[in-house]
Amino acid sequence: MTLAYIIISTVVISLASLIGIFFISVKKKLLNRIIINLVTFATGVLLGGALLHLLPEAFEADSNAPLWALSGILAFFILEKFLFWRHCHDAECNVHPVRYLNLIGDGIHNFIDGAVIAAAFVVNVKLGVTTSILTLAHEIPQEIGDFGILVYGGFSRVKALLYNLISALTCIAGGILAYFFATKAEDVTSILIAFAGGNFLYMALVDLLPEFRKVGTIQGAVPQFLLLCSGIFFMWLLKVVH
Repeated sequence: MTLAYIIISTVVISLASLIGIFFISVKKKLLNRIIINLVTFATGVLLGGALLHLLPEAFEADSNAPLWALSGILAFFILEKFLFWRHCHDAECNVHPVRYLNLIGDGIHNFIDGAVIAAAFVVNVKLGVTTSILTLAHEIPQEIGDFGILVYGGFSRVKALLYNLISALTCIAGGILAYFFATKAEDVTSILIAFAGGNFLYMALVDLLPEFRKVGTIQGAVPQFLLLCSGIFFMWLLKVVH
């Protein structure tokens, strides 16, 4: 039954990635306006998630966590500069590599979520259910932001929805693998947590925050700053509640 609980919980959390379906029918002009707000909020979520959740937890669990976090940053730098550089090599670029980086980072993050949920259910069902609810509360705003990032990066809305779902399914894989390899899951998870923290930090600071510098007026910058702070505050609130 424990494995069944893990699978059910991770499937439900993976399906949260489909929340972007509510934005499928929105008109393009309005969607573009919404997307920049979603991306701003998502940037705050990424910063808060990396600095308030993932990295502190990893640093506490593993003395080598700073090295794994740096590895995550350098890995995304290499991916962006060498593998996806062709997408954004001039001023007329319409496709930004952040969409691929987001999918990779989110896939790792969802895998970790699945592993953590599995570990909680192995302890007892009550803890597993509580952990699943907290994870879902974290995933909903993040998946909305991820959808916005993918569309902002050049994907169509349908394609962004599909790829976001595929990335989310790693949560199921993480849960099942952690269940069968429970004795070694803690060591592997601490490494992945630090690596994913570095991924999210790089993506927020290098790819997303510079976009907001293009806002040339105080009237435009203030709402963006407040949305950014809202994403960080939400992650801080989750930390306090947890």
